[in-house]
Amino acid sequence: MMRPQLVLDIGGVLATNLSPLLWQLLAAEAAVSEDTLYFQYKQEISEQLWTGHISEAQFWKWITAYAPSLTMKQAKAIIEQSLRPLPALEKIAEWSVHADIHLLSNHLSAWVEPIVLPIKPYLKSVTISSEAALKKPDRAIFTRLAAQLPQSSYVLFIDDQNKNIEQAASLGWHTLLADESGGWISLVHTLLQKAGEQEQC
Repeated sequence: MMRPQLVLDIGGVLATNLSPLLWQLLAAEAAVSEDTLYFQYKQEISEQLWTGHISEAQFWKWITAYAPSLTMKQAKAIIEQSLRPLPALEKIAEWSVHADIHLLSNHLSAWVEPIVLPIKPYLKSVTISSEAALKKPDRAIFTRLAAQLPQSSYVLFIDDQNKNIEQAASLGWHTLLADESGGWISLVHTLLQKAGEQEQC
């Protein structure tokens, strides 16, 4: 029997999104406002950071130009504070009984490691934008993962961004938008169970 394939984002699904807390905390250490810092980040290095074209060390070097007193110990604490587990993380083991689980996330591998490591035994694959040199909603990162999935399998993609949901749907994947309240979590088991039953027919 072909198992369903469950593809999950990390930010907003398994862990909190870095924004806006990350920028609030960094701005508290900087000589500029949160809005100014975030605007400069989006203009200058955002795309390069998430696709691995600049390193984490280079990101922090860029930040210290605005916050010279920021130490690496403080920086690490800010990331830990900004990236907290969400309730869905505790469901991974349960969902892995019914489906092969894949992660597809725009992130830095080092930052999400504390989230990914505890659930790694339950994962079939992990695709992180900083390693793939591609980021959602670029179709290429979706097709790269799609090539790893069993042909004609049921794929359920869960993300908190509509633009990513739309790209996944264009590949014929089933989709579920992760709402902030976490109401989507209760739907996953039922969807996977139904998909499994259909495969048996």
